[in-house]
Amino acid sequence: MVVHYAMNDYFNISFSDDKDAAYLEFFKREEGFSCTVDEMGAFLEKYNVRFGVQWEIVERFVSHPEEYLSGKVTIAVGRAPQHGSDGRVDLHFNMEADGLKPLEKDDGRVDYKELIRLNNVRKGQLIATLVLPETGEPGMSVTGDQIPAKPGKAARFKVGKNVVVDQEETSMYSAIDGLVSLTDNGKVNVFPLYEVKGDVDYTTGNIDFVGTVVIRGNVLSGFTVKSAGDIRVIGGVEGAELIAGGSIEITGGIIGYNKGIVSAGMDVKVSFVQDGTVNASQDIIVSQSIMHSSVRAGRNVLCNGPKGFIVGGTVQAGEKVVARTIGNTMSTATAIEVGVLPELRNEMNVLRTQLRVLIENDDKTTKALHLLDQLAASGALGPDKVAMRIKLNATKQSQQKELAHTRERILEIEQVLENTDRAKVEVVRTIYGGSKIVIGRYTKFVKDTAERVTFRFSDGDISMSPNV
Repeated sequence: MVVHYAMNDYFNISFSDDKDAAYLEFFKREEGFSCTVDEMGAFLEKYNVRFGVQWEIVERFVSHPEEYLSGKVTIAVGRAPQHGSDGRVDLHFNMEADGLKPLEKDDGRVDYKELIRLNNVRKGQLIATLVLPETGEPGMSVTGDQIPAKPGKAARFKVGKNVVVDQEETSMYSAIDGLVSLTDNGKVNVFPLYEVKGDVDYTTGNIDFVGTVVIRGNVLSGFTVKSAGDIRVIGGVEGAELIAGGSIEITGGIIGYNKGIVSAGMDVKVSFVQDGTVNASQDIIVSQSIMHSSVRAGRNVLCNGPKGFIVGGTVQAGEKVVARTIGNTMSTATAIEVGVLPELRNEMNVLRTQLRVLIENDDKTTKALHLLDQLAASGALGPDKVAMRIKLNATKQSQQKELAHTRERILEIEQVLENTDRAKVEVVRTIYGGSKIVIGRYTKFVKDTAERVTFRFSDGDISMSPNV
């Protein structure tokens, strides 16, 4: 005799939270229980399992139900969505200068003129192409419902100076003969090039140029070089002021004499820094040493070459500092600060000053309006006062908007400054006593020499762990 069992008396169907899996549980044990594949399929269909059924498991279950008397078994698996890839801008030039070395001739001499490889373009030349985002492929839940895919985010050109975009907004071209350069915020520009074939001294005077400057010599003490693009110095910098909207590369070193400054909208690359001040919105890369200097990077400070050491002064970075050696055997005070984002801290100070002024002005406007409102209530508001009242009300609205915007920006910066997850100080070889590590708002003084360690913020304190 064939016995037909009521399936729901023996089995329970459950789903994962996102319904990308279904589970079968055999909760009532009875000797001699049996069912067919068709009966199991109908049961699954009845309980809304309509996609991704694992039929090989169903067949095994039907033939050997005793193996599934305890626990759940995954009986159906959905198909995950394939999210779309983001659009991107493909530059037709290599904007990375890493790995460039001076050309060494057969006789052993080094020709530093070959160090700079400029991205020169002609008018009308293609600079960049826009790659459109992909929509992706939807997935399917085990209940047969479609799981939508996230479409890729569209990219867009960041148009700088002397570039044009076609009508379809898919290609970018140069509008002039010049040099392709990225400035802060990733804008693509074509700048004409200004070259100094020698030192920046009394012969040249100070330089203030809208494009990229190449100096095939030294920048002497007391002189200023300003550029809306990049500054490349095939030599050294002595107590001078270099300010660039893009990056600054110095083949030699910086001897600051505790005056002058080197400041870049993107990166600074240099051999060594001594008694100098160096600021960069992104990275500062020093191949040899940083000595008794003030160095600030919006992102990273890297001084991890074969000789790379930091002694004295203060080094600040938004994310990380990597150095071969920090401090020295004489315990020279050396401060390393990460998670500080110098530009944001400066902006915060400016915004707080502005906020105080805005509050004072708003208070004055409020008091003046209150007096005018009292005059209006008593019927003593003349035509000139009516006009003043209208103007003050407009001023009040404008002040309120500016106050709200300023407070919102301060809150954004505070949230960024509190996020120290990516902040770290990595010591490739040795850190000596006398060094100070600051991460965000927390400080750790290093008393004893340590080898190959990394400092991070963890559980309310700065931790020191061996390098992996």
